[in-house]
Amino acid sequence: MLKILGRKTSSNVQKVLWCCAELDIGYEREDIGGPFGGNDKPEYRALNPNGLVPTIIDDGFVMWESNAIVRYLCAKHGKGTLYPTDAKRNADADRWMDWQQTTLGPPMGILFRAMIKSPPDEIPMSEVDGAMQKAIPMWRILDAQLARHPFVAGDALTMADIALGNAAHRWFRLPRQRPELPHVEEWYARLNARPAYRQHVAGV
Repeated sequence: MLKILGRKTSSNVQKVLWCCAELDIGYEREDIGGPFGGNDKPEYRALNPNGLVPTIIDDGFVMWESNAIVRYLCAKHGKGTLYPTDAKRNADADRWMDWQQTTLGPPMGILFRAMIKSPPDEIPMSEVDGAMQKAIPMWRILDAQLARHPFVAGDALTMADIALGNAAHRWFRLPRQRPELPHVEEWYARLNARPAYRQHVAGV
């Protein structure tokens, strides 16, 4: 059985748990990281030299990096659904996964650590304000994409939505005034209509 190492309150672990729920993949999970610790132990570092979560072990195959794990699971269990078989649509989904990690992720990470995490990290307000100024145009880019179709990479949920869905939940939890993003709001409502999303992301 698939083994997932990582605490369920980690946004990156949540991606993997949500993906497994959508694809009906059975798994065992062990609490690692955060208040549970264990991610600095030599045996964990042997699996994941970064000491971060999640890490998965699938029939002896070890994988870390959440988006890479989601791609792997979708390719193995979700071809034609979460993992589009059309090359262009697959590349589109893949692009948005990279965009989440490299472009949207950094400012959202600062905002989460400063305003949602408990206890919050001590981050200078100038840095928090700068992160908000960077995040807003990024969310407008996603809003424009979602104006074209109901999900990030087309008419149905794909691995791209899995990568971005947790960021959306955090965005709407920020205790800050946000611009109107009607298409992002509608997409977020569609995600919340999915039991797997509510269980592993919005309800955690």
